[in-house]
Amino acid sequence: MRCIRLHVDAVLTPGVELALPIAASEHATRVLRLRPGDALTLFNGDGHDYAARLLDAARGGARVRILERMTPAAAESPLRLTLVQGIARAEKMDWILQKATELGVAGIAPVLTVRTEVRLDAQRGEKRIAHWRGVIASACEQCGRARLPHLLLPQSLAAWLRTREPDAALFTLDPQATLRIRDLPALSAAQLVIGPEGGLDAADLLMLRAAGARGLALGPRVLRTETAGLAALAMLQSHLGDA
Repeated sequence: MRCIRLHVDAVLTPGVELALPIAASEHATRVLRLRPGDALTLFNGDGHDYAARLLDAARGGARVRILERMTPAAAESPLRLTLVQGIARAEKMDWILQKATELGVAGIAPVLTVRTEVRLDAQRGEKRIAHWRGVIASACEQCGRARLPHLLLPQSLAAWLRTREPDAALFTLDPQATLRIRDLPALSAAQLVIGPEGGLDAADLLMLRAAGARGLALGPRVLRTETAGLAALAMLQSHLGDA
């Protein structure tokens, strides 16, 4: 039996009736084709799931009753991972955010590097952030997470380095490095910096090394931006996190 999970940006209280936001209502009635009486699970990012039942399937105005608050199956990693991603083009960035969420990252920091080709003005930046949050929420619906990864606003790599969590291990990928993930000691937090389509520039790498970043080798091949971070996250989770 399939588990229907919907993210709702609202306070969820057992025993209360709630009008679903337009996007969630449309998804429930038009995409999932739920009918009155159908069961579903809601979450708002507070770490809990909420059992609910659909009362009214009117398109654009579906209502549900919250039945109970539940503690979901453990879906969060003990390793607090942050993906620091050089902003990539639209479809690639969506893919990266979706899969990084499925792989259990705690945070995502979109950064502008020397070779970043995507430029966001204030208006485009707001729309892009709203879109990215939707991508992340949808990924959480699918993978069973009840907490959304924290998405930072786009900023320069230099600005992110000034405010980063200082106790977290900082890594970049480097095919020439001798350090491999299997050689890492136990960690509670790690930050992985991945360049955009053109990779990290020498100036970016100089800043990162000055901040204490270490190079990690996944293998002898140079990976694309949409492959590199996800491969490294999966290996970090397998070795130090979810395993």
